Amino acid sequence: MSLTNTQYEQIMREYDEMHRLALLERERRLEYIKNNVPGYRELSSQISSLTLEHTKRSLSGDKAALSQLKNIISELSAKKTALLLDNGYPEDYLEPTFNCPDCNDTGYIGSKKCHCFRQKILSLLYDRSNIGKMLGNVSFDMLSEVYYKGNDLINFKDAKQKAMDFVYNFDTDYQNLLIYGTVGVGKSLLSSCIAKELLKRGKSVIYFSSASLFDELSKGTFDRGYGKDTLDNIYNCELLILDDLGTEMTNSFVVSSFFSLLNERLLRRKPIVISTNLSLETLRDKYTDRTFSRITGGFTFCNMTGPDIRKSMGLLYGN
Repeated sequence: MSLTNTQYEQIMREYDEMHRLALLERERRLEYIKNNVPGYRELSSQISSLTLEHTKRSLSGDKAALSQLKNIISELSAKKTALLLDNGYPEDYLEPTFNCPDCNDTGYIGSKKCHCFRQKILSLLYDRSNIGKMLGNVSFDMLSEVYYKGNDLINFKDAKQKAMDFVYNFDTDYQNLLIYGTVGVGKSLLSSCIAKELLKRGKSVIYFSSASLFDELSKGTFDRGYGKDTLDNIYNCELLILDDLGTEMTNSFVVSSFFSLLNERLLRRKPIVISTNLSLETLRDKYTDRTFSRITGGFTFCNMTGPDIRKSMGLLYGN
Protein backbone atom coordinates (compact mmCIF):
# COMPACT_ATOMS: atom_id res chain seq x y z
CA MET A 1 0.00 0.00 0.00
CA SER A 2 2.01 2.93 -1.22
CA LEU A 3 1.70 6.33 0.43
CA THR A 4 3.70 9.48 0.12
CA ASN A 5 5.39 10.77 3.27
CA THR A 6 2.78 13.52 3.45
CA GLN A 7 -0.09 11.03 3.31
CA TYR A 8 1.50 8.80 5.96
CA GLU A 9 2.07 11.78 8.26
CA GLN A 10 -1.54 12.85 7.78
CA ILE A 11 -2.79 9.45 8.93
CA MET A 12 -0.46 9.40 11.93
CA ARG A 13 -1.63 12.88 12.95
CA GLU A 14 -5.20 11.58 12.88
CA TYR A 15 -4.20 8.68 15.15
CA ASP A 16 -2.38 10.99 17.54
CA GLU A 17 -5.47 13.17 17.80
CA MET A 18 -7.85 10.22 18.30
CA HIS A 19 -5.58 8.77 20.99
CA ARG A 20 -5.29 12.14 22.74
CA LEU A 21 -9.05 12.69 22.73
CA ALA A 22 -9.71 9.20 24.14
CA LEU A 23 -7.31 9.82 27.03
CA LEU A 24 -8.77 13.29 27.57
CA GLU A 25 -12.27 11.82 27.80
CA ARG A 26 -11.01 9.21 30.24
CA GLU A 27 -9.56 11.97 32.47
CA ARG A 28 -12.86 13.88 32.30
CA ARG A 29 -14.80 10.82 33.43
CA LEU A 30 -12.31 10.10 36.20
CA GLU A 31 -12.61 13.60 37.60
CA TYR A 32 -16.40 13.35 37.46
CA ILE A 33 -16.36 10.06 39.37
CA LYS A 34 -14.00 11.45 42.01
CA ASN A 35 -16.36 14.38 42.54
CA ASN A 36 -19.64 12.42 42.52
CA VAL A 37 -18.96 8.95 43.93
CA PRO A 38 -18.29 9.13 47.70
CA GLY A 39 -15.08 7.38 48.72
CA TYR A 40 -13.62 7.01 45.21
CA ARG A 41 -11.20 9.94 45.48
CA GLU A 42 -9.98 8.68 48.86
CA LEU A 43 -9.28 5.21 47.46
CA SER A 44 -7.34 6.72 44.56
CA SER A 45 -5.28 8.85 46.93
CA GLN A 46 -4.64 5.83 49.15
CA ILE A 47 -3.34 3.83 46.18
CA SER A 48 -1.00 6.68 45.20
CA SER A 49 0.38 7.03 48.73
CA LEU A 50 0.89 3.31 49.21
CA THR A 51 2.56 3.00 45.80
CA LEU A 52 5.06 5.71 46.72
CA GLU A 53 5.68 4.17 50.15
CA HIS A 54 6.25 0.62 48.92
CA THR A 55 8.42 1.80 46.03
CA LYS A 56 10.71 3.54 48.53
CA ARG A 57 10.81 0.37 50.63
CA SER A 58 11.72 -1.68 47.58
CA LEU A 59 14.53 0.69 46.66
CA SER A 60 15.78 0.41 50.25
CA GLY A 61 16.11 -3.34 49.91
CA ASP A 62 12.72 -4.63 51.10
CA LYS A 63 12.21 -7.53 48.69
CA ALA A 64 8.64 -8.15 49.83
CA ALA A 65 7.50 -4.57 49.28
CA LEU A 66 6.44 -4.89 45.63
CA SER A 67 4.52 -8.15 46.09
CA GLN A 68 2.74 -6.63 49.11
CA LEU A 69 1.94 -3.54 47.05
CA LYS A 70 0.48 -5.71 44.29
CA ASN A 71 -1.91 -7.39 46.75
CA ILE A 72 -2.94 -4.09 48.33
CA ILE A 73 -3.60 -2.42 44.97
CA SER A 74 -5.64 -5.41 43.88
CA GLU A 75 -7.84 -5.12 46.99
CA LEU A 76 -8.28 -1.34 46.66
CA SER A 77 -8.97 -1.59 42.92
CA ALA A 78 -11.70 -4.13 43.65
CA LYS A 79 -13.25 -1.66 46.10
CA LYS A 80 -13.12 1.09 43.44
CA THR A 81 -14.86 -1.20 40.95
CA ALA A 82 -17.50 -2.04 43.55
CA LEU A 83 -18.13 1.69 44.09
CA LEU A 84 -18.63 2.19 40.35
CA LEU A 85 -21.10 -0.69 40.14
CA ASP A 86 -22.97 0.38 43.27
CA ASN A 87 -23.46 3.83 41.77
CA GLY A 88 -24.75 2.57 38.44
CA TYR A 89 -21.59 2.80 36.32
CA PRO A 90 -20.21 -0.08 34.24
CA GLU A 91 -17.04 -1.76 35.42
CA ASP A 92 -15.02 -0.41 32.47
CA TYR A 93 -16.40 3.13 32.71
CA LEU A 94 -12.96 4.60 33.37
CA GLU A 95 -11.17 2.65 30.66
CA PRO A 96 -10.20 4.76 27.61
CA THR A 97 -12.72 4.34 24.81
CA PHE A 98 -10.64 4.00 21.67
CA ASN A 99 -12.09 3.95 18.18
CA CYS A 100 -10.07 0.81 17.57
CA PRO A 101 -9.59 -1.33 20.71
CA ASP A 102 -7.14 -3.57 18.86
CA CYS A 103 -4.43 -0.92 18.47
CA ASN A 104 -5.73 1.66 20.99
CA ASP A 105 -5.79 4.27 18.22
CA THR A 106 -2.08 4.03 17.50
CA GLY A 107 -2.40 2.42 14.08
CA TYR A 108 -0.02 -0.39 14.96
CA ILE A 109 -0.20 -3.73 16.71
CA GLY A 110 3.42 -4.33 17.61
CA SER A 111 5.37 -3.45 14.47
CA LYS A 112 2.53 -4.27 12.06
CA LYS A 113 -0.10 -1.91 10.71
CA CYS A 114 -3.50 -2.49 12.30
CA HIS A 115 -6.50 -3.39 10.16
CA CYS A 116 -7.89 0.09 10.86
CA PHE A 117 -4.68 1.64 9.47
CA ARG A 118 -5.03 -0.37 6.29
CA GLN A 119 -8.61 0.83 5.96
CA LYS A 120 -7.48 4.43 6.40
CA ILE A 121 -4.99 3.94 3.59
CA LEU A 122 -7.75 2.66 1.34
CA SER A 123 -9.96 5.61 2.17
CA LEU A 124 -7.15 8.11 1.68
CA LEU A 125 -6.07 6.67 -1.63
CA TYR A 126 -9.67 6.64 -2.81
CA ASP A 127 -10.12 10.30 -1.83
CA ARG A 128 -6.85 11.34 -3.42
CA SER A 129 -7.45 9.39 -6.63
CA ASN A 130 -9.43 12.26 -8.22
CA ILE A 131 -12.10 9.75 -9.21
CA GLY A 132 -14.56 10.72 -6.48
CA LYS A 133 -18.16 9.86 -7.20
CA MET A 134 -17.25 8.71 -10.69
CA LEU A 135 -16.54 5.19 -9.45
CA GLY A 136 -19.86 4.75 -7.65
CA ASN A 137 -20.91 1.14 -8.00
CA VAL A 138 -18.92 0.37 -11.15
CA SER A 139 -17.58 -3.14 -11.57
CA PHE A 140 -16.58 -5.50 -14.32
CA ASP A 141 -19.90 -7.29 -13.77
CA MET A 142 -21.82 -4.29 -15.09
CA LEU A 143 -19.98 -4.38 -18.42
CA SER A 144 -22.68 -6.07 -20.46
CA GLU A 145 -22.28 -7.59 -23.90
CA VAL A 146 -25.85 -6.71 -24.90
CA TYR A 147 -24.81 -3.34 -26.31
CA TYR A 148 -22.40 -4.79 -28.86
CA LYS A 149 -22.71 -6.93 -31.97
CA GLY A 150 -20.42 -8.53 -34.53
CA ASN A 151 -16.87 -7.16 -34.55
CA ASP A 152 -17.85 -4.62 -31.91
CA LEU A 153 -18.69 -7.49 -29.56
CA ILE A 154 -15.40 -9.23 -30.34
CA ASN A 155 -13.52 -6.00 -29.57
CA PHE A 156 -15.49 -5.49 -26.36
CA LYS A 157 -14.78 -9.00 -25.08
CA ASP A 158 -11.09 -8.62 -25.90
CA ALA A 159 -10.81 -5.24 -24.18
CA LYS A 160 -12.67 -6.43 -21.08
CA GLN A 161 -10.49 -9.54 -20.79
CA LYS A 162 -7.30 -7.51 -21.17
CA ALA A 163 -8.50 -5.10 -18.49
CA MET A 164 -9.34 -7.94 -16.10
CA ASP A 165 -5.98 -9.58 -16.77
CA PHE A 166 -4.30 -6.23 -16.11
CA VAL A 167 -5.90 -6.11 -12.66
CA TYR A 168 -5.40 -9.79 -11.85
CA ASN A 169 -1.69 -9.74 -12.78
CA PHE A 170 -0.99 -6.23 -11.53
CA ASP A 171 1.56 -7.30 -8.90
CA THR A 172 3.41 -9.77 -11.08
CA ASP A 173 3.12 -8.66 -14.72
CA TYR A 174 4.06 -5.08 -15.59
CA GLN A 175 1.71 -3.69 -18.24
CA ASN A 176 0.29 -0.46 -19.63
CA LEU A 177 -3.04 -0.18 -21.43
CA LEU A 178 -4.17 2.05 -24.28
CA ILE A 179 -7.95 1.93 -24.60
CA TYR A 180 -8.91 3.63 -27.84
CA GLY A 181 -11.91 3.79 -30.14
CA THR A 182 -15.10 5.61 -30.99
CA VAL A 183 -17.02 7.95 -28.72
CA GLY A 184 -19.29 6.59 -25.99
CA VAL A 185 -18.43 2.90 -26.25
CA GLY A 186 -17.37 2.47 -22.59
CA LYS A 187 -13.66 3.28 -22.55
CA SER A 188 -13.83 5.48 -19.46
CA LEU A 189 -16.10 2.96 -17.77
CA LEU A 190 -13.56 0.22 -18.40
CA SER A 191 -10.81 2.43 -16.93
CA SER A 192 -13.00 3.08 -13.89
CA CYS A 193 -13.51 -0.64 -13.32
CA ILE A 194 -9.73 -1.09 -13.31
CA ALA A 195 -9.33 1.76 -10.84
CA LYS A 196 -12.07 0.48 -8.55
CA GLU A 197 -10.61 -3.02 -8.30
CA LEU A 198 -7.08 -1.80 -7.64
CA LEU A 199 -8.19 0.76 -5.07
CA LYS A 200 -9.99 -2.05 -3.25
CA ARG A 201 -6.64 -3.83 -3.11
CA GLY A 202 -5.05 -0.76 -1.55
CA LYS A 203 -3.13 0.36 -4.62
CA SER A 204 -2.41 4.04 -5.15
CA VAL A 205 -4.46 4.98 -8.20
CA ILE A 206 -4.67 8.53 -9.52
CA TYR A 207 -7.14 9.57 -12.19
CA PHE A 208 -6.82 12.65 -14.38
CA SER A 209 -8.73 13.89 -17.35
CA SER A 210 -6.25 14.89 -20.04
CA ALA A 211 -6.88 18.61 -19.58
CA SER A 212 -6.47 18.36 -15.79
CA LEU A 213 -3.24 16.40 -16.02
CA PHE A 214 -1.49 18.85 -18.32
CA ASP A 215 -2.74 21.73 -16.19
CA GLU A 216 -1.08 20.11 -13.14
CA LEU A 217 2.13 19.50 -15.07
CA SER A 218 2.12 23.13 -16.19
CA LYS A 219 1.72 24.37 -12.62
CA GLY A 220 4.51 22.12 -11.47
CA THR A 221 6.79 23.49 -14.18
CA PHE A 222 6.04 27.20 -14.09
CA ASP A 223 4.61 27.93 -10.62
CA ARG A 224 7.37 28.09 -8.00
CA GLY A 225 4.85 28.08 -5.17
CA TYR A 226 3.16 24.92 -6.41
CA GLY A 227 3.23 21.97 -4.03
CA LYS A 228 5.28 19.04 -5.26
CA ASP A 229 3.16 16.27 -3.71
CA THR A 230 0.85 16.07 -6.73
CA LEU A 231 3.75 15.81 -9.16
CA ASP A 232 5.37 13.17 -7.01
CA ASN A 233 2.14 11.18 -7.07
CA ILE A 234 1.76 11.57 -10.83
CA TYR A 235 5.17 10.09 -11.45
CA ASN A 236 5.24 7.52 -8.67
CA CYS A 237 1.70 6.32 -7.91
CA GLU A 238 1.16 2.64 -8.60
CA LEU A 239 -1.32 3.38 -11.38
CA LEU A 240 -1.95 6.58 -13.32
CA ILE A 241 -5.15 6.78 -15.37
CA LEU A 242 -5.18 9.39 -18.11
CA ASP A 243 -8.70 9.76 -19.46
CA ASP A 244 -9.81 11.34 -22.74
CA LEU A 245 -6.35 11.98 -24.17
CA GLY A 246 -6.63 14.37 -27.10
CA THR A 247 -9.28 16.68 -25.65
CA GLU A 248 -6.69 19.03 -24.16
CA MET A 249 -5.37 22.11 -25.97
CA THR A 250 -2.29 20.64 -27.60
CA ASN A 251 0.88 22.71 -27.86
CA SER A 252 4.62 22.13 -27.67
CA PHE A 253 4.54 22.04 -23.86
CA VAL A 254 1.82 19.38 -23.83
CA VAL A 255 3.62 17.24 -26.42
CA SER A 256 6.92 17.50 -24.55
CA SER A 257 5.30 16.87 -21.14
CA PHE A 258 3.41 13.85 -22.41
CA PHE A 259 6.60 12.30 -23.75
CA SER A 260 8.46 12.98 -20.50
CA LEU A 261 5.63 11.51 -18.44
CA LEU A 262 5.47 8.36 -20.56
CA ASN A 263 9.22 7.98 -20.57
CA GLU A 264 9.61 8.45 -16.83
CA ARG A 265 6.84 6.07 -15.85
CA LEU A 266 8.04 3.45 -18.33
CA LEU A 267 11.57 3.70 -16.94
CA ARG A 268 10.23 3.40 -13.39
CA ARG A 269 7.92 0.56 -14.45
CA LYS A 270 4.88 2.42 -13.16
CA PRO A 271 1.76 1.40 -15.10
CA ILE A 272 -0.44 3.81 -17.05
CA VAL A 273 -3.92 3.33 -18.44
CA ILE A 274 -4.81 5.79 -21.22
CA SER A 275 -8.20 6.16 -22.87
CA THR A 276 -8.70 8.21 -26.03
CA ASN A 277 -11.12 8.78 -28.88
CA LEU A 278 -8.18 9.31 -31.22
CA SER A 279 -7.23 6.77 -33.85
CA LEU A 280 -3.70 5.41 -33.75
CA GLU A 281 -2.79 7.46 -36.82
CA THR A 282 -4.08 10.68 -35.24
CA LEU A 283 -2.34 9.82 -32.00
CA ARG A 284 0.95 9.51 -33.83
CA ASP A 285 0.48 12.75 -35.77
CA LYS A 286 -0.65 14.72 -32.71
CA TYR A 287 2.09 13.67 -30.28
CA THR A 288 5.01 12.88 -32.65
CA ASP A 289 6.61 9.63 -33.72
CA ARG A 290 8.93 9.65 -30.70
CA THR A 291 6.00 9.56 -28.28
CA PHE A 292 4.07 7.10 -30.38
CA SER A 293 7.02 4.72 -30.37
CA ARG A 294 6.88 4.67 -26.55
CA ILE A 295 3.22 3.72 -26.74
CA THR A 296 3.58 1.01 -29.38
CA GLY A 297 6.58 -0.44 -27.57
CA GLY A 298 5.21 -0.34 -24.05
CA PHE A 299 1.40 -0.65 -24.15
CA THR A 300 -1.20 -3.33 -24.67
CA PHE A 301 -3.87 -2.04 -27.08
CA CYS A 302 -7.60 -2.33 -26.40
CA ASN A 303 -9.68 -1.25 -29.37
CA MET A 304 -13.34 -0.56 -28.55
CA THR A 305 -15.89 0.16 -31.24
CA GLY A 306 -19.65 0.33 -31.51
CA PRO A 307 -22.62 2.60 -30.81
CA ASP A 308 -22.78 5.27 -28.10
CA ILE A 309 -24.05 3.22 -25.15
CA ARG A 310 -24.13 5.98 -22.54
CA LYS A 311 -27.83 6.74 -22.81
CA SER A 312 -28.69 3.06 -22.86
CA MET A 313 -26.71 2.46 -19.66
CA GLY A 314 -27.96 5.60 -17.98
CA LEU A 315 -24.38 6.62 -17.12
CA LEU A 316 -22.55 9.88 -17.44
CA TYR A 317 -19.17 8.63 -18.56
CA GLY A 318 -17.53 10.73 -21.21
CA ASN A 319 -16.27 8.12 -23.65
